[in-house]
Amino acid sequence: MSSKVNNLIEGATRDLFPAYFALVMATGIVSIACHLLKMDILAIPLFYLNQFFYIVLWILTLIRLVRYPMKVFSDLSNHRVGSGFLTIVAATNVLGSQFVILQANETIALYLWVLGLALWFLLIYTLFTALTVKEEKPTLEDGINGGWLLFIVSTQSVPVLGMLIVSRFEAWQEMFTFSMLGFYLLGCMFYILIISLIMYRFLFFKIEAEEMNPSYWINTGAVAITTLAGANILLRGHASFLADFAPFIKGFTVFFWAAGTWWIPYLFIVGAWRHFYKRYPLTYHPVYWGLVFPMGMYTVATFRLAQELNMDFLLLIPQYFIYLALVAWVVTFYGLVSRLFTAFRKPLA
Repeated sequence: MSSKVNNLIEGATRDLFPAYFALVMATGIVSIACHLLKMDILAIPLFYLNQFFYIVLWILTLIRLVRYPMKVFSDLSNHRVGSGFLTIVAATNVLGSQFVILQANETIALYLWVLGLALWFLLIYTLFTALTVKEEKPTLEDGINGGWLLFIVSTQSVPVLGMLIVSRFEAWQEMFTFSMLGFYLLGCMFYILIISLIMYRFLFFKIEAEEMNPSYWINTGAVAITTLAGANILLRGHASFLADFAPFIKGFTVFFWAAGTWWIPYLFIVGAWRHFYKRYPLTYHPVYWGLVFPMGMYTVATFRLAQELNMDFLLLIPQYFIYLALVAWVVTFYGLVSRLFTAFRKPLA
């Protein structure tokens, strides 16, 4: 039994999917959505379960870094999977947001925000540098995918949590709020650049069913978290300069919310094409957490946008969309448990 467990851990660390922290992102944002919609019977268990996921994934990641450093560095410089490491940043900040929203614990949230910020600087510049100086590069057709939008998700996760703990920076509130606005606008710039490449890939190159994987749901997730970042700045920011920026931030935030809303039917249609028309098998892969996260994030972002704009009719969307997010989470979690159970039952070679 112990040798089987050791073999499972060995395999899990050696081949750990770089974007597996999307599990924490998805669970955390669905938990927050449930709380906002007064479903704490689900929100609280998901909160504690998410802490467990976060710790386990960090243990596996650190073991992998120590035992298989060359595989980690190889993944970091890989155009197709390297951006997946940015899920660590977003997961850290989503978990911190849970501590603030569900427990009003700004102390732990502050520690997580500092960690997330440090990881953002480390990973963003490491990835951009590695992908820039790499001598052999893939074509755009082979190198771009939805995972690249994690540059936006990770960047926007910094002001999302930062504005929830802005009161901890009371002496430097103007400076801190301005820096969070800078992160928000940087994320907007990243989205406009990267989504242009993705649309070019979609419309001018052949797409196989295998390639149209759930990572492209981050097309919605990236603009949803941008919407949430803008709404949080407007709802929580009290810096004097925000009065001048408020109309611009509101307009830009609604702009990105509208873009995220447009993506949802399109992605459902393409998903149907993939699985029903092309008959691509629906089997568990950690990339499916990249589908759950956007559904939960769109729910929370729309809720906060409705609060900021005082538009109660917008609340109809999260009241129903939360059930899509929950179904997606349950189905994907079932796939994860089934995969682990199957791996454990498999006889040793």
